[in-house]
Amino acid sequence: MTDRSSILDANAFDASALERLDPESRVLAQRRAAVLGSGYRLFYRTPVQVVRGEGCHLWDAEGRRYLDLYNNVPSVGHAHPAVTAAVTAQMGQLNTHTRYLHEGVVSYAERLLGTMPDALERLVFLCTGSEANDLAIRVARAATGKRGLVISSEAYHGNTALVSGFSPALGPGQVLDEAVQLVPPPDPAAVAATGQRDVGAWFSDHVRRAVMRLQDAGHGVAGLLVDTVFSSDGVFPGVRGSLDAAARTVRRNGGLVIADEVQPGFARTGEAFWGFERLGLVPDLVTLGKPMGNGIPISALAAGADVLDAFAGSQPYFNTFGGNPVSVAAASAVLDVICGEGLQERARVVGEDLRGGLRDLGRHHPCLGTVRGVGQYTGIDVLDPATGLPDGGRALDLVEAARERGVLLSVAGPHGHVLKIRPPLVLEHADVEHALHVLDDALRSLA
Repeated sequence: MTDRSSILDANAFDASALERLDPESRVLAQRRAAVLGSGYRLFYRTPVQVVRGEGCHLWDAEGRRYLDLYNNVPSVGHAHPAVTAAVTAQMGQLNTHTRYLHEGVVSYAERLLGTMPDALERLVFLCTGSEANDLAIRVARAATGKRGLVISSEAYHGNTALVSGFSPALGPGQVLDEAVQLVPPPDPAAVAATGQRDVGAWFSDHVRRAVMRLQDAGHGVAGLLVDTVFSSDGVFPGVRGSLDAAARTVRRNGGLVIADEVQPGFARTGEAFWGFERLGLVPDLVTLGKPMGNGIPISALAAGADVLDAFAGSQPYFNTFGGNPVSVAAASAVLDVICGEGLQERARVVGEDLRGGLRDLGRHHPCLGTVRGVGQYTGIDVLDPATGLPDGGRALDLVEAARERGVLLSVAGPHGHVLKIRPPLVLEHADVEHALHVLDDALRSLA
């Protein structure tokens, strides 16, 4: 564990290195810092000034093309023409809040709930995943009368005042909520090191002990909040049934199960439309974020009527432009594209192709460790070949070497040693071949 934020600082530009930049980039970075403030971060030792995107590719100000293996928010690809057309058409007609009747908003809500289990009957629209997770915590607390939540040790669930307290990935400067307990992610390697084999039972035991600590502290347990691929923890997608025992433990003690689908949702896992669906889990609450609108600000909370009414019955919720007609038009177009272009199956097949290629690379490059993932979400450990220990420095060197060769990646995990690959769903086999060639070349240069 480092003393920095694993999601903000691990791959951040060092502002003291401005003199290394070309004159135009240096001036723009200085102007940016002057008006946006010190809380912002830039990626990479030499930041990229992007000016255009299409599909899985970005172009910088000098016309150089990059393969984007990092941005999951433009889920159906940068500047997808169907999303652009839907947003443009709706913007030319109307954009307003949700206190008026609007056919498009209602129809989309019906379509989206139709992809989920019957128990999830209601949808609340918001603008960001942070807002969705914030509301989910408030709803869970109202429905259970308890305050405590169990989360994974390197989770990131958002940046509102409430949900930041449930996001240890923000680093030690972020004070966690007093009613939170951390558990390790369901990491098969960690389980094997203890001599156990059942990852689900191991994870459930950690959840059970966390629940007991919350009860001993007088908080009780309102819920278990998990990203169903444990992406910020280092990508641990699990298998069907692997969260069942943990869910039973939480529910037996009066809590709810909250699935954060901001990253694994909308066909990204390839094997199912939702990450929780792939695991055979039916959550009590589901949160969704900006990938649902290909980056246009829209998010949602799905819930059972009884669970949601426990909150809304005493405290009406209103998000002025959550689910506005323009954002809903974008989201509806995204659903059309995912289904019409077969992107769930493409995510499964192309993702398997990528991970197979990465495992082949690992046979020639001893610094590459375990390759994990599902669909278009992949993590690969970068290790010190001499010790076999996590090597965050080497991982960052590899990210930079790939960037210099036109492929954009980042890192995850508490040590910043896991290469995180989560491209738009439109990634193709030719892109995978190119990425593997670049990574092989980058690894040879570092060796």
